[in-house]
Amino acid sequence: MNNDQTMKDILLSANTIASVGLSSSMEKESYWIVAYLMEQGYKIIPVNPKADEILGVKVYKSLSDIPDKVDVVQVFRKPEDVPPVVEEAITIGAKVVWMQEGIVNEEAAKTARDAGLQVVMDACMRATHKRLGIGPKPTQL
Repeated sequence: MNNDQTMKDILLSANTIASVGLSSSMEKESYWIVAYLMEQGYKIIPVNPKADEILGVKVYKSLSDIPDKVDVVQVFRKPEDVPPVVEEAITIGAKVVWMQEGIVNEEAAKTARDAGLQVVMDACMRATHKRLGIGPKPTQL
């Protein structure tokens, strides 16, 4: 069960979000969800083995390839594809695994929680951000 306060805390504290399975197609919802999050001031790192650049940002083939610290691993993959994403999220030291709306994998969530990560399942990050009334992140000086 997702908790509004927990999700709000995650959204307020997160700076860098790795978006696994982000599509380069403007016809896909993931593209617009991430575009919104970028407009809100989050640093987005796309992860997609089939693209080089999405939304003007360099794409990494896997979470392990990302040189930066990642706060949240946002998952746009089928539920059955989540366990290896969670394993990689643990390996890179992410704090949160956020499975987008329609994505639930209890076993992967337990693995993440057992490793000390927070887990959100079946919740759209954009819709949650809007619903909880979180404004844009302050620009860094």
